[in-house]
Amino acid sequence: MIQGSSREEGQVAPAYVVVVASLLFLALAFFAVGQAGATRNGAQTGADAAALAAAKESRDQFELELQAGLDRAFLAAVFNLGQFGSFRGCEEAFPMAEQNDTVVTAGGCRPAHNGGWAFTVEVETRKPVGDTVLPGTETKKATADATAALTSRCRYTPAPEPLGTLTCEGTVPWLVGEGPPPDGPDLFDIRLAEN
Repeated sequence: MIQGSSREEGQVAPAYVVVVASLLFLALAFFAVGQAGATRNGAQTGADAAALAAAKESRDQFELELQAGLDRAFLAAVFNLGQFGSFRGCEEAFPMAEQNDTVVTAGGCRPAHNGGWAFTVEVETRKPVGDTVLPGTETKKATADATAALTSRCRYTPAPEPLGTLTCEGTVPWLVGEGPPPDGPDLFDIRLAEN
């Protein structure tokens, strides 16, 4: 049997310590990346919810405008030409963002002038990513934005008397001015749009 010299004993132990320390650091770095990803996902959830809330409020406001503005030009502009009326709705984005532990940034809710009826909301998380092995994450907050768009489900057909017919997908046609108009969800769909 061959015996090593006493100088070779214990040479492997420092290498094991370095390998274990490296693996531990790598695990902590992966944890930091995961923590940052979770914070970013929380911000995106807050932005999505806030944009949808703004769009829903705008649709609800439009229902009131529809009842007040029953004339052929208004109905044709809204339902046939896509010239939507109400861009009020941002006030609902703020509480919805807060419910999702985010805040709407300064000027972060606005109509999205993309040729349609939409709202874009930008938010920032209330809490930072936190302490990790990566420097700078202690104060770094995640930001995200989302756009919610409203699309008409109806087509307006003018007529001399009554004012015409509003035909919406999945509902009975409404003779304009006779009885209550269809509800907001029957008039417009709300969906998140690609940014």
